[in-house]
Amino acid sequence: MATLIQTREVIVPRPVPPKASGREQFLKWAVIILPGTALYFTPTSGMAANQRHLLAIFLATIIGLIVRPVAMGLVAFLGMSTVAMTRAVPANTILSGFGNPTVWLIFCAFIFARAVTATQLGSRVAYLFIRRFGSSALSLGYSIAAADVVLAPFVPSDTARGGGIIYPIVRSVAKAFDSEPGPTAKRLGNYLVLVGFHTTYVASAMFLTGMAANVVIADFARKIAHVDLTWMHWMIGAIVPGILTLFLVPYLLYALAPPIVRNTSPARELAGIELQKMGRTSRNERWLMAIMLAVMAGWITSPWHGISNTIIALVGVSTILLAQVLRWEEMLSESKAWDALIWFGAVIMMAEALQQQGVIALLSGVVFRHIEGWAWMLAFVLLMITYLYIHYGFASMTAHIVALYPGFLATAIAVGVQPMLAALGFAYFSNLNAGITHYGTGSAPVYFGEGYVSLGEWWKLGFILSLVNLVVWLGLGMVWWKLLGWW
Repeated sequence: MATLIQTREVIVPRPVPPKASGREQFLKWAVIILPGTALYFTPTSGMAANQRHLLAIFLATIIGLIVRPVAMGLVAFLGMSTVAMTRAVPANTILSGFGNPTVWLIFCAFIFARAVTATQLGSRVAYLFIRRFGSSALSLGYSIAAADVVLAPFVPSDTARGGGIIYPIVRSVAKAFDSEPGPTAKRLGNYLVLVGFHTTYVASAMFLTGMAANVVIADFARKIAHVDLTWMHWMIGAIVPGILTLFLVPYLLYALAPPIVRNTSPARELAGIELQKMGRTSRNERWLMAIMLAVMAGWITSPWHGISNTIIALVGVSTILLAQVLRWEEMLSESKAWDALIWFGAVIMMAEALQQQGVIALLSGVVFRHIEGWAWMLAFVLLMITYLYIHYGFASMTAHIVALYPGFLATAIAVGVQPMLAALGFAYFSNLNAGITHYGTGSAPVYFGEGYVSLGEWWKLGFILSLVNLVVWLGLGMVWWKLLGWW
């Protein structure tokens, strides 16, 4: 076996696409501008001019966020500027998205993730699971899944959690067993990479704070379905299908992509060595654990004390800064948080305007006419399947949610689906859809980029596990949600 290595020496691959050529840039801008322009200037039956103009700009902005000819924040600025210049929304609402509590909750989520990574608390938790349960390849897979679930409520980003915390540990364990990309990938690394990725997005689905855009979903659900998706509602609805999925995924991958190395007891030694190097929990780790537990307690008890999740999160960030777990300068340097604040704010503004101007209701009505008269259960299942597989066309869960969640939710309610069932059903699959491609979420290119899994195997297993998710979440899940009184 190779010499045990230090996880901190593993460089997490963050694939940076090569700079696009002039022709590629031209094509990207054409893909953005042409559909939006066509819709903007083409009269549409049943849709007023102002509705059509706003929808066209929103469509172009969403496409821009997907193909990314420039930074996402700049795409959002361009969309916001176009909305203002064309007067598609009132001037006094152009900046309203930046005052939305959801946007600030997302910002806080990125700061929490930065703190968990910077203090190495996330790595400590993962190593504790591996040291305790990593005696075989299968149990090692389950320990990776368990670590991800424990971290998910505190690290609301599958990219930060899966790509920044779990993946480096997976990479270290694989390397310790001489399993590298290429001929030796199947020794262990192939299996661990697949388990790490496919359990990350399941963990994201289980908690309101498991993925940053989940709180955007909660905002849409409140405005469209008039239901309050509290932290407890979300978790209780996901707990049964989520646990079953996390039990099945490592086992199925063990059968579908079996590792050559079955006895992984040395991985426990690796975890023990790394924990010994870390030493006792640091002062910052202890502070962070106390703060995050208090924040979670505040979220769970929100229905009783009435303080919003955003205010609780802001108090948590303030305490992290006061306790110097993170310095103010470190928060300022967390570019992903500020980037999300900018482009989420712009997109939320446009999405709210679409709702207020009746565009979402109009579009859902078009879909409703095609399934009108269907049994609500059949219509719901069809909408869920469509919502899942349409993600082949998206490189971001957030873009998918902002573009499609409101319309699908409104359509489901129109055909008779109970609001809570519709809101959380689409919410869960807004996370579960990430597993079908190697680009569907931020953690996907991190896991895929090292080369342990071929593209064909990635897509094949992604599709198989998507079928498993449909059976579990629309099978057992529906039974569980019936017991909860959701339908």
